[in-house]
Amino acid sequence: MSVSTYEDYMKRLLILAAVIALAGSALAQTAHKVVRVEDVTWVDDPLFKGAKTAILVGDPTKAEVIVLRVKFPPHYRVPPHTHPYAEIVTVLTGSYGNSFGEKFEPKGELMKPGSLFVLPAKHPHYTWTGDEETIVQVQFMGPRGIEFIDPADDPRKK
Repeated sequence: MSVSTYEDYMKRLLILAAVIALAGSALAQTAHKVVRVEDVTWVDDPLFKGAKTAILVGDPTKAEVIVLRVKFPPHYRVPPHTHPYAEIVTVLTGSYGNSFGEKFEPKGELMKPGSLFVLPAKHPHYTWTGDEETIVQVQFMGPRGIEFIDPADDPRKK
């Protein structure tokens, strides 16, 4: 093995060890928490008017594992935006559309309950709901953040 190959191997090994250590500590934070559906508390979403949010795991203002649910009304639209983190979104009820790009052009099939999608960090996307109330579960490593492609779409500025 050449020196540069060995150095690359060691760098990858160290990165892998760091990822495993972080994942282990993140899992340890939440390993024994149980959230029963009857204990879920919904509050008005601080960003999306008309939507409700329930924080299941973590503090969205901190750098830790976050699991939250968002309840959207029928025909809800979230304009193109990005997040500073990767996220995993699972459709729990209703129907939910997700597409990529910097312009809102809902296309494609609405996902049904049980469907899941993964978004990389800083990837422009937008979402919408179908004819019924929709609940999604979102998992990510905090803190929570969002940046709208068009600043005029940001409800914090209205």
